[in-house]
Amino acid sequence: MWFQKQFTLPPRSRGSYLVTSEVLQALPEIRQYKVGLLNLFVQHTSCALSLNENWDEDVRADMSDALDRIAPEAGSRGEELYRHSAEGSDDMPAHIKSALIGASVTIPIKDGKLATGTWQGIWYLEFRAMRHTRQVVATIQGEKA
Repeated sequence: MWFQKQFTLPPRSRGSYLVTSEVLQALPEIRQYKVGLLNLFVQHTSCALSLNENWDEDVRADMSDALDRIAPEAGSRGEELYRHSAEGSDDMPAHIKSALIGASVTIPIKDGKLATGTWQGIWYLEFRAMRHTRQVVATIQGEKA
């Protein structure tokens, strides 16, 4: 059995956000599945989805800081680093970070619940400074209870 639905994440600026509860609220259909897979795909090239730490907010802040060091907006003396800057200095770094983290996650479903590990949660990572609303396509494949 296949199911697909699109939902919107509220506008957020640069940062790493735990969105597991928002995903579950948008997808009550998960409860109908005995076994399956949930794939979440964000339809944008300057943000990402990930599975990671779901308890300590410092991990999300550290992740954002680490990604800023990997793909900075400017060089150490303020010089431009990228040719592509159509939407500002954070444009190309956002695309790099998105490529590194990825646009999708797949999570098993077991007995109507996401089968994540004890400390795993779904993260939405926004790489642009300006607040953006993001569209997510959720696809479930599985066997209903």
